[in-house]
Amino acid sequence: MGILDSIPHVQAVPSHRPWPRAVVTEAGWQAAIDRLVEGGLTLLGFWGEPAAVHLAMLDGGSAEVAVVTYECTSGTFPSVASRHPPALRLERTIHDLFGLVPTAADDLRPDLRPWLDHDAWGQSYPLAGRNASRDVRPYQFLPAEGEALHQVAVGPVHAGIIEPGHFRFTANGEHVVRLEQWLGYTHKGIEQLMQGADLAAAAKLANRTSGDSAVAYAFAFARAAEAALDIQVPRRANYLRALMAELERLANHFGDIGAICNDASFALMHAQTGILRERCLRAADTAFGHRLMMDVIVPGGVAREVSPDGITALRTLLADIGKVFPRLIELYDNTASLQDRTVTTGIVKADYARQFGAGGYVGRASGRDFDARRTLAYAPYDHLAFEVPVLDTGDVNARVWIRIREVEQSVALIAQILDLMEPGEIRIAPPAGRGGCEGLALAEAFRGDVLVWLRLDGELRVERCHLRDASWFQWPLLETAIEGNIIADFPLCNKSFNCSYSGVDL
Repeated sequence: MGILDSIPHVQAVPSHRPWPRAVVTEAGWQAAIDRLVEGGLTLLGFWGEPAAVHLAMLDGGSAEVAVVTYECTSGTFPSVASRHPPALRLERTIHDLFGLVPTAADDLRPDLRPWLDHDAWGQSYPLAGRNASRDVRPYQFLPAEGEALHQVAVGPVHAGIIEPGHFRFTANGEHVVRLEQWLGYTHKGIEQLMQGADLAAAAKLANRTSGDSAVAYAFAFARAAEAALDIQVPRRANYLRALMAELERLANHFGDIGAICNDASFALMHAQTGILRERCLRAADTAFGHRLMMDVIVPGGVAREVSPDGITALRTLLADIGKVFPRLIELYDNTASLQDRTVTTGIVKADYARQFGAGGYVGRASGRDFDARRTLAYAPYDHLAFEVPVLDTGDVNARVWIRIREVEQSVALIAQILDLMEPGEIRIAPPAGRGGCEGLALAEAFRGDVLVWLRLDGELRVERCHLRDASWFQWPLLETAIEGNIIADFPLCNKSFNCSYSGVDL
């Protein structure tokens, strides 16, 4: 039985897409929320537009994805977040951007605190749901009660070159009782900028949603556009896309492993993995003309071939990793001071990982066996052999080991791709417009699954696009992971998550 079979709906929306979508009644919307609360479905995405809200959901058993739409005829919709916490920040974003108001029974009280709007928009922001008569008050962090509690405010400006975000700790001495985040400081209006853009311009914007995942966003955006237009990408282009995706994963995992060790005062690992990361970036530049490989993946395929020198650079990179990385793993595993800092620190409970649909190393370190490359089996991963490492301890150490094992898998995948690639076309031109077409796709970024949904008009311009980073469902789990730990362990926990600010600031 499909997802929509158990959800009352007004009408199914016909399309060429491989996923079903339906406009639902209020009863259908509530039924979808029921399925999320019961755990039968996992929330993949939640976004709005001026007169409608949309839910994307995954059935983990059948790997089916479906989207339901509720039309907000009165400017309101039944709150999802009041019953299903993973939807909270997305629901607050919808309220900020479109003024749509979530409603619920009095005892549930939807959270209407702003998420993206930091009282800086005024009346100039065309999509804002705010109005001049609104009573602007200081942002209210949630209270915590108990003896001898004090608050520690960190950010939004941080030491070092990282993006802004506010972290409000409530602590008893050094032990954290509660952490609450407030992000959105770098809101860039990327979804509004996409409206009216052609596919080429929109793809460039998608590339820049979160710079460390440029390839993954480009991959997901291109696949969503291709699903909307019902086109098949050339085989060689798919291999080149995966080659870039795994190279991006390697560079980021090396950077993360070293940064985690550096926050535990083990700078040697940071230096050595930093060298490996730099080699990945240089190999990417040689192979694809850009260290972050921006603007290479485009709807219909890829914009350029891998250079002849690039193939040699990639094979040399794999050889270098094979020589150096095993010794670094041994060093990490046998350094008692590192283990003392990472083992049992910052535990994410398995139930939370499942409830929030946490992707990437955060979810897989806490027992959630999900990887979009395998579960949804998109090309070319449906023809490649690889394993998805999963652990169940859920601590900083587990998140390091997931990265280590994924490095090994990415090295093997790149070697496979280099052996399997054959000459061929690398791009097909998008067909003439198919009015009102929609597409949705997921791609596995280094930190988890990226979702892109878009709707195109008859001239292949974007009417609406939503981009959802894995961090939307990981940032809240960081709040739970630090509880009971000391404040001094927060940098270590935070680095082991390495959530994206830019990816959730939109």
